[in-house]
Amino acid sequence: MTTKVFVDGQEGTTGLRIHEYLAARPDIEVLRIAADKRKDNTERARLLNAADVAFLCLPDAASREAAAMVDNPDTCLIDASTAHRTVPGWAYGLPELAPRQREAIRSSKRIANPGCHASAFILLLRPLVDAGLVPTSTVVAATSITGYSGGGKKMIEQYQALPTEPALTSPRPYGLTLTHKHLPEMAAHTGLKQPPVFQPIVANFYKGLSVSVPLSLADLGQTAEALQSAFEAHYAGERFIRVMPLRDAATLENGFFDVQGCNDTNRVDIFVFASDTQAVLMARLDNLGKGASGAAVQAMNVHLGIDEGLGLGLGLGM
Repeated sequence: MTTKVFVDGQEGTTGLRIHEYLAARPDIEVLRIAADKRKDNTERARLLNAADVAFLCLPDAASREAAAMVDNPDTCLIDASTAHRTVPGWAYGLPELAPRQREAIRSSKRIANPGCHASAFILLLRPLVDAGLVPTSTVVAATSITGYSGGGKKMIEQYQALPTEPALTSPRPYGLTLTHKHLPEMAAHTGLKQPPVFQPIVANFYKGLSVSVPLSLADLGQTAEALQSAFEAHYAGERFIRVMPLRDAATLENGFFDVQGCNDTNRVDIFVFASDTQAVLMARLDNLGKGASGAAVQAMNVHLGIDEGLGLGLGLGM
């Protein structure tokens, strides 16, 4: 038997990548909408309700509209937008979040795909909050540097059309109103009482993302070894999470962190760098893989009760 899949928003960056993941899978029948009917709500509704799994790769308002079109109780929606990430009744599509998260994804017909920045931040903070090493009242700061593909088609076209434009050749901090759309999920799914003070930065490379979180070990009354142990315990057996050695010797020898080190994988690498009194936590991922389309396909696999790495390459994506 095959699973019928429809991607609403199949021409966007996330939708195209999902199609690439599914193209070689004999267990998947992809339902496609004709180019001249992409904005035909009657045809969209027909395909959404004909699908076993429908991915919503749309802006927030359009995703809400599409979700309202579905009246087939057997259709599972996986929404790649921000619209439903903190909405009751929608399972958060991050299987590694907590011990019972896979069951929540498996049993739900409504799954919200995590944001790219949020995925890296949550995977850094949730284990420490759960272990009691970071109190829920802690005010946390985070910086994320990402490739320009995370900005979608318009930003990709801008960078590729003007590769030597001075304003585009240096890193560009943004989100300066401190209202980035990932902030609600960053608080809700870590257990922190308030979202981080968050500084995202886009730079002149196509893909790859790394989130950094500085912590005062002295203020927390913790050690780097305790943080490292919490990560190792939380992610034991997780095929797509790689906890790197404390104060990773290879990175320190080189002296520079490779933001693109997880590109073309569905992997997340977790690092703890520390002195006696301070630590910097770092998580890197492919913002188009585990940060978007790869995560969506992984969530689909979990929901269907099949190998969650199916179609995503070898276990660690290498």
